[in-house]
Amino acid sequence: MINRWLFTQIDNSALIIFRIFFGFLIAAESFGAILTGWVRRTLVEPQFTFNFIGLDFLQPLPGNGMYFYFALMGIFGIFIMIGFKYRWSMIAYTVLWAGVYYMQKSSYNNHYYLLLLLCILMSTLPAGNYFSIDVKKNPALKRISMPRWCILFIIIQLWIVYTYASVAKLYPDWLDYTVARNLMLSRANYPIVGELLQQHWTHVSITYFGILFDLLIIPLLLWRRTRLTAFIISIFFHLFNSIVFQIGIFPYLSLAFTVFFFSKERIHRIFMPKKEFYTANELIIPSYRKFLIPALTIWFVVQLALPIRHWFIPGDVLWTEEGHKLSWRMMLRGRSGSTDFYIEHKDNPEKKLRIDKNQYLSKKQRRLVNTKPDAIWQFAQFLKKEYLKEGKDIAVYVRSNVSVNGKKLKVLIDPDVDLTSVAWNYFTTNPWVIKYDEE
Repeated sequence: MINRWLFTQIDNSALIIFRIFFGFLIAAESFGAILTGWVRRTLVEPQFTFNFIGLDFLQPLPGNGMYFYFALMGIFGIFIMIGFKYRWSMIAYTVLWAGVYYMQKSSYNNHYYLLLLLCILMSTLPAGNYFSIDVKKNPALKRISMPRWCILFIIIQLWIVYTYASVAKLYPDWLDYTVARNLMLSRANYPIVGELLQQHWTHVSITYFGILFDLLIIPLLLWRRTRLTAFIISIFFHLFNSIVFQIGIFPYLSLAFTVFFFSKERIHRIFMPKKEFYTANELIIPSYRKFLIPALTIWFVVQLALPIRHWFIPGDVLWTEEGHKLSWRMMLRGRSGSTDFYIEHKDNPEKKLRIDKNQYLSKKQRRLVNTKPDAIWQFAQFLKKEYLKEGKDIAVYVRSNVSVNGKKLKVLIDPDVDLTSVAWNYFTTNPWVIKYDEE
């Protein structure tokens, strides 16, 4: 049964079309990051970046290096779109995007993580076997079919993402419209829709539509009777997100995924009518079967486990942020507050000196350091290294007051702990992050 589900050959038109969409969108993302100033603000102007902890070697290239880096990613995106050296281009883009993703957290976004997963996935799929430069140069590569697991892999991954995103919204601040109201408040000056976004009924609609859309969209797309309606709803939902939240390519990438849900015949008829349609449904068990099934099992076990790890870490993830990343906890909270850093020279412990963060951090980095425990810890390590260059050994203490979703300010970090003397705990809690009984 499992062999038939995974390895029956089906028409590959959907995968080929998605490759074209995907290549175009990631090229647009790369070139757009340069043109909009994202690269400059995030990777060029800052003195250093807040990389994922443990990956300190990942720092931006000096000078204009990051502009060339993103331009190269854009070129690989075009290669992927046209199917030129598809596999190598896809692997190269994946490596470069992973570098960007792990290099900085000032602009962390769950969608960036999803893009990394998709890049890994697309590197394994036979998406260059039709309508590509590779096939034109070497007709022996041409295929009009693919094993069914290629589509199942994508659908299950999307189902996990959307389901966890829906479940994560089932908490008081989302259900009482606080999050929706706060999100829309910062968009009050938008032309035409700004005032509309401040209405209570809009907040109610966003709250419950967000839960129901994430929970039901995959099943509705899978069921033939509701597929077209679900697609129309998806267009509205993703265009709304694109206009209101301005989150780059991801609304359009989400729409591109729908090619995997419509019937193979319809996708072939609409997008590739001149291509021969595959109808044989032949079962071909490949030599890589013994590797694929364990690999898929491990992949999905990890994808199911990562989003629930915060349940096993003391404290509320909304407050501590421990277990927040890689968990599809999207647009769930707003954090504000301030954190002051004080250094104490170990040869003169009687005096503490307040650090001016403006000397070291960009505006976006200061917002990160004001509210996120991992960034606070990293900046303390950075300060220690900077002073050690001058032969000065210091301790770093912080006074941090943070609000989540507009609630009253609370102390986030134990002010009596020298953050340079404690390690970062990857898999459990950090005791110097103060916990409260209720958040």
